[in-house]
Amino acid sequence: MSHWITVCQVSDITPGTGVCALVNDEQVALFRPYNDDQIFALSNIDPFAKASVLSRGLIAEHDNELWIVSPLKKQHFRLTDGLCLEDAAYSVAHFAVRTEGGAICIHTAPQQ
Repeated sequence: MSHWITVCQVSDITPGTGVCALVNDEQVALFRPYNDDQIFALSNIDPFAKASVLSRGLIAEHDNELWIVSPLKKQHFRLTDGLCLEDAAYSVAHFAVRTEGGAICIHTAPQQ
């Protein structure tokens, strides 16, 4: 049984930005930091503000890793695994991502 869902095309996401997709009634923030097929997926819910805003955050680099900076309270969440830099207790779920022929596929089960 496949748990992968195609959500959009890589070309639908402008490099250096994020978008939000609804995956099984859960908001998933998709990020494309560079002008290539590398995509990251995190929960879109900022656990500090309890708002659906992470897809609108800024992509930043810190200690050679990529992070999304919440647009509301400015906490950093690592794109590879959702770890919160300021307080690990507030880390967000991340999702496995793969691209197939330019399409972005998300694994429906979040990883903790």
